[in-house]
Amino acid sequence: MNLIISLFSGFISAFIGITPPGLLNMTAAKVSLKEGRRNAFWFVSGAVVVIFIQVYLAVLFARIINARPDIILLLREVGFGIFGSLTVYFLWIAKQPKIKQPKIKKQSKKKRFFLGMLLSALNFFPIPYYVFVSISLYSYTVFSFDVTSVFTFVSGAVLGSVLVFYFYIAFFQKIEKKADYLLRNMNKIIGGITGLVAVITLVNILEHYLK
Repeated sequence: MNLIISLFSGFISAFIGITPPGLLNMTAAKVSLKEGRRNAFWFVSGAVVVIFIQVYLAVLFARIINARPDIILLLREVGFGIFGSLTVYFLWIAKQPKIKQPKIKKQSKKKRFFLGMLLSALNFFPIPYYVFVSISLYSYTVFSFDVTSVFTFVSGAVLGSVLVFYFYIAFFQKIEKKADYLLRNMNKIIGGITGLVAVITLVNILEHYLK
């Protein structure tokens, strides 16, 4: 059961982190439109290799930090501020973004694979994101830092990333036509999730200080 929870936690974490339109998923979609799905999946394969490494390193770093309770409490407080701010932003401030069209020149599968690795490596957000997520999950006793749980969590994050990339590749034209509607609902969904996390984090912080 714990391994299933770890897998699901990694999957959901990746799904939330990668779903908003960004350079990686939008580039994958445009490669699919201009060069076909095969080249797009080569691009995704390169990106996923780096994502795997980033998530694994983040969880290892989180295990080191976890030995310091004072740092964990600080991270929870910082996390509450971040998720609270994100909730306010997505629910009341965020405007419907226009989907930018990356310029794509036709390239070989090998070049697409390494382009995916390069763009993914330039994105440093996953490391602090997964550090906070894994420590938070551990503090709620739904995740542990043993080798099996770590590998399962990382695998879940990779599966979640691949699924989001697949949706962008397969359904980009529909997303493009209904961008305003989808992005407006996406903001509400993300805002609701970050709001829930913020409330849970606040309760955890209050429990610590009221002991």
